[in-house]
Amino acid sequence: MNKISFPGLGIGEMEINPIALDFGKLSIAWYGLIITCGIIFCAVYIYLSGKRIKLVMDDLIDVAFCTVIPGIIGARLYYVFFDFLERPDNYTSFYDVIAVWEGGLAIYGGIIFGALGALIGLRWKKIRIPAFFDLLAPAVQMAQAIGRWGNFCNAEAFGGETTLPWRMRIVNDYYPTGIEVHPTFLYESLWNLLGFVLLNLYSKKKKFDGEIFFLYIGWYGLGRMFIEGLRTDSLYLGGLRVSQWLAGACLVVAIAMLVYFHAVKKLRTVTDCIYLPESKRYDEVSAVAASEGESAEAAESAETTDTAEESSSASDENNPSI
Repeated sequence: MNKISFPGLGIGEMEINPIALDFGKLSIAWYGLIITCGIIFCAVYIYLSGKRIKLVMDDLIDVAFCTVIPGIIGARLYYVFFDFLERPDNYTSFYDVIAVWEGGLAIYGGIIFGALGALIGLRWKKIRIPAFFDLLAPAVQMAQAIGRWGNFCNAEAFGGETTLPWRMRIVNDYYPTGIEVHPTFLYESLWNLLGFVLLNLYSKKKKFDGEIFFLYIGWYGLGRMFIEGLRTDSLYLGGLRVSQWLAGACLVVAIAMLVYFHAVKKLRTVTDCIYLPESKRYDEVSAVAASEGESAEAAESAETTDTAEESSSASDENNPSI
């Protein structure tokens, strides 16, 4: 049981059990439930946002399978790889490697492997990759904001000790006398929430497909680079914080790509159909769009005719013949 409070903010002690549902031999952690909520949000957001560029639900489900499963596997492998370099004794069996329910996922591994899986799914479905990644980026950012509350339930992913007014106090088996720390899970959650809002505000003004994705990479990298420096549970490689350096690299790459496409290539291409022309789905959604357009024009024409007739009738009533 974790006892968590924010004494500087007047928020008293909360007792939080990391296990949400316990069925004896089977238990479901809050962490897993919250991560699942983030994944569901991703799917719903992409579907609703993708309607305007004619994304079909069946194709989204197929791409989601290609993305989520590799993402979870990648998040675990990334964590195990770098943790093994520091603490090899933690992994004495295959069970230790796959025991994701005991904690140990790294978001960068999830993003990298999930993106690779998404690329395979998008190529399979003949979907424009930059346009889809523009839908995916804000969804992932909000999912990260949601997912960090799983760290809160586990009383993990926090920073060093501090006396700041918003400090978080933790009392559990590891810290029986209590410890007051930076709530870095909250920093990252709020940073991602702000990024999600800003990306959505800008998305309708984007200059080219892929721009939102690069903005997300840069925004997340900027925040994570500083927040990671406060944490006490970082993964290290050669004495360097892996996630901090990777965050910095993401920021640099994102800025370089944005400058290149804006200033050098002067790219100004935003698609109105997410499917490639060679896709069968392209013809289907184009035909539906054309039919809907004709129906809208017919309805508008009928409405105009009715209005004209009403005006003519009103004119006849006001000017009766003699």
